[in-house]
Amino acid sequence: MVFKRLLGSLGVGGPTVDTVLDPGAARPGGALTGQVHLKGGDADFDIEHITLELVARVEAEHGEGESEGVVPFERFTVGGGFRLGAGQQHSVPFSVTLPWETPITELYGQGLGIVLGVRTELAVAGAKDKGDLDRLDIAPLPAQETVLEALGQLGFGFKSADLEYGRIGGTGQQLPFYQEIELTPAPQYAHQVNEIEVTFLANPAGMDVVLEADKRGGFFSGGHDALTRFTVGHHDSRDWNAEVDGWIRQLVEHRVSHGAYGHGAPYTGHGHGGHHHDDHRRSGPGVGTAVAAGAAGLAVGVVGGMVAAEVVDEVGDFFEGDEEDEG
Repeated sequence: MVFKRLLGSLGVGGPTVDTVLDPGAARPGGALTGQVHLKGGDADFDIEHITLELVARVEAEHGEGESEGVVPFERFTVGGGFRLGAGQQHSVPFSVTLPWETPITELYGQGLGIVLGVRTELAVAGAKDKGDLDRLDIAPLPAQETVLEALGQLGFGFKSADLEYGRIGGTGQQLPFYQEIELTPAPQYAHQVNEIEVTFLANPAGMDVVLEADKRGGFFSGGHDALTRFTVGHHDSRDWNAEVDGWIRQLVEHRVSHGAYGHGAPYTGHGHGGHHHDDHRRSGPGVGTAVAAGAAGLAVGVVGGMVAAEVVDEVGDFFEGDEEDEG
């Protein structure tokens, strides 16, 4: 979804900007490519810089409630230092490298309800205008896809995904937020856990897989959370169903809330204190949009086993709202 808007700070007659991303989903740590198309206004303008800003819709907890907002998480200057003549058309191609922790927005073409965007900032004559906002689609890395595929084959179901503001302690997290993919338990674990949350923290060498279980309480003990962290390489070859099942068993069989798990790595809990936040999923407009399974060939595995019962589809609202706010 692309919006063309006059450079508001310069009024009617200013240059316009239209950023077009190359087709297809990008991947974390990979290249984001496209072109910024400029069209000159009624006079000559000096284009000081063209900057792309990656933004995400993120949830934040505070006190007894939560809110959500747009958080920028990377900036790239892709051009500038030239004069754009009146009525002149000029295109600036770009190729930038996405952060390794960029959240995934889709799985086998099925949207997960995560909202990311690329905002284009044009600086002209000392004035800046964020004049264009485009949706950013991110497909999973092969290792992320492999882990989710194994979870789907083990019987876990996709429930929802969101971005949480804060940091996960004991990890090398770089971004100011992290992605949680919430799963319904496989039948063999339904008596032990209410849900499982998966977070991927990728880096050039591989990724951490952080698992959190909201465990069911017994008759004499209340429910609590368990947390584990495992490290995998981008190209590891394992029996992934058995590997991931072992992770889940280790997770649900712990009888302490927090501790040192997985490859001897300490896990200190979430950045907001390590406590579990009771169902913090948003239930605002758009919830209830069902995602149907895709191609028949995917009936087994993630899309078959992890089809979302409810996925937030607010991408259109997000971009339309942005246009109204800044237009």
